Amino acid sequence: MKTAIYGAGSLGTILGAFINKAGEPIELINRNKAHIEALQTNGAQVVGTVQFNQSVKAYTPAEMSGKYDIIFLMTKQQNNKEVVTTLKEYLAEDGVLVTFQNGLPEMQIADILGEERVLGCTVAWGATMLSPGVCELTSAPDALSFSLGSISEKRSRHFAKVKEMLEMMGTVDVEDNFIGTRWSKLLINASFSGMSAVLGCTFGEAAAPKESRRVVQALIKECIDVCATGGITIEPVQGKDIVKLLDYKGAVKRAISFFIIPIAIRKHAKLKASMLQDIEKGKLTEVDAINGAVSDYGRKVGCPTPMNDRVVEIIHNIEQGKMKPGFENLKYFK
Repeated sequence: MKTAIYGAGSLGTILGAFINKAGEPIELINRNKAHIEALQTNGAQVVGTVQFNQSVKAYTPAEMSGKYDIIFLMTKQQNNKEVVTTLKEYLAEDGVLVTFQNGLPEMQIADILGEERVLGCTVAWGATMLSPGVCELTSAPDALSFSLGSISEKRSRHFAKVKEMLEMMGTVDVEDNFIGTRWSKLLINASFSGMSAVLGCTFGEAAAPKESRRVVQALIKECIDVCATGGITIEPVQGKDIVKLLDYKGAVKRAISFFIIPIAIRKHAKLKASMLQDIEKGKLTEVDAINGAVSDYGRKVGCPTPMNDRVVEIIHNIEQGKMKPGFENLKYFK
């Protein structure tokens, strides 16, 4: 079986290192030539909460050849149409593409490949690329989990193999309500990743001060309200019912929710949002596919999302050089 991780940045490099370490060959594909050369020369160097070095096969997209049975997709969504159309030529006739992207990307990809050839996966852990070939795992070892699902009632015959490969790194929850699982991850990304990018800090640093935590809480509440209005059931994360823990209607439950937020994120406190990493590299972010997705769905179902709207506005201003990440941006949420 021929498999690859396409867009192997920090997350993909670490996942690929774990899979290769377990004895399952998988290719790492990335456009960053310096990263690929480092992987080819020194192997994948995993540091942080878990540390090891693993030899891997790494290539640029131009060096890809043959047909792949499974491709794990970890690129940004901005170029999905072009990227997925290109990858279609490299997929075996019954090959499957597994998207790890943020937001709600499955339907767009299915329009190109067909529903039965698309699987969706969310991760409940984070990573940062420190330098070419060196990636830091920022989540606790006992928080390495995946949620895997399909938008088609008929699952690909490769479903079991995908699950087996992911289990080489962590636990895998197979989700029947995968849209609900997507919204679980989107809720976390919109609130913690959104504020990490706006404030220029880690998840834990966004959740600690009361003023920024109030904004995180409001972002979470908007996601919950949007889903409730649209009839979507948000799935638990790592066995925790985040709606039951963090939703509120009265003052008492609101205070409890506020108290729980830094505790709920403690295993990922050191995580720095990929959007913030993009900003630091001078790249455009995926904010339109994250907070923007919440705002879009809110408009569709008639549920206001002023806090998510503001995150989108601020991050676009940061991308354009009109603003900078920092806690001074909290004043725009008052």
